[in-house]
Amino acid sequence: QVQVVESGGGSVQPGGSLRLSCAASGSIFSIDSMGWYRQAPGKVRELVARILSGGSTNYADSVKGRFTISRDNAKNTVYLQMNSLKTEDTAVYYCNTRLRRAILDNNLDYWGQGTQVTVSS
Repeated sequence: QVQVVESGGGSVQPGGSLRLSCAASGSIFSIDSMGWYRQAPGKVRELVARILSGGSTNYADSVKGRFTISRDNAKNTVYLQMNSLKTEDTAVYYCNTRLRRAILDNNLDYWGQGTQVTVSS
């Protein structure tokens, strides 16, 4: 069994900052990547940022230069530092972890329950 738990959402004014955290725990052999997605009301879920096990990252164009993803491999934890927040960043943010539970398993995606981020004046 695998658990993915997010924390750190909340409400902030435009231009403010928030930091999201996500920890994966349970029966884990290896983690391929960890990332953040978001879904605003009436919109499809979209990738925000992802970090691979080797440390390489990719970001949505809309957050480049404002958001930074980082990872603590020893703790199976990923962070998303969000600066210069805009109203259009308002969404539910979901943590995604792609991992294997055993050496011969394929990678599978596990999701957190989501955390609300609201940017409003």
